[in-house]
Amino acid sequence: MESNTHPLIDQSLCGEPLTLADGEATVVLTTTPNMAVDTHGLVHGGFVFGLADYAAMLAVNDPNVVLGAAQTRFLAPVGVGERVVAHAVREETEGRKQTVTVAAVVGEREVFSGTFVTYVLDRHVMDR
Repeated sequence: MESNTHPLIDQSLCGEPLTLADGEATVVLTTTPNMAVDTHGLVHGGFVFGLADYAAMLAVNDPNVVLGAAQTRFLAPVGVGERVVAHAVREETEGRKQTVTVAAVVGEREVFSGTFVTYVLDRHVMDR
C-alpha cells in the first residue's frame, strides 16, 4: 500500500513508515542528539507525539486528514539514540471522523499510548 498523506513530512523528525495497510501503520523514529532537552539525553516528548501523530495519519491515509483531538499518556522516558516504534490502528469510523489508537515502544518498554481523533475533510484544510 502506498502513502496518500503527509508527502513532505520530515521523516528524520517524525519517523519513517515500516508498514502500511488499510487502517493500520507502523512508523519508526531513531532519536538524535538535537531532540534532547538536557545533558542526560532526555528526548522532548513532542518528538514522540509527532511520531505517534504521523502513524495515526498514515493509518487513515487520506490526503485531507487532519487531527482534531488527542488523548495521550507518556509512560516512560525516551533517550537519545533509542529506536521508537509506533503502531497505529483505526478503531472506529463515524462519517468523517476516524478514531485511531497508537502505542509506541522502545524494545519491549511501552513509552507512549494515545487515542487520536481525526477528520477527513472534503478538501485540503488550507484551501479556502
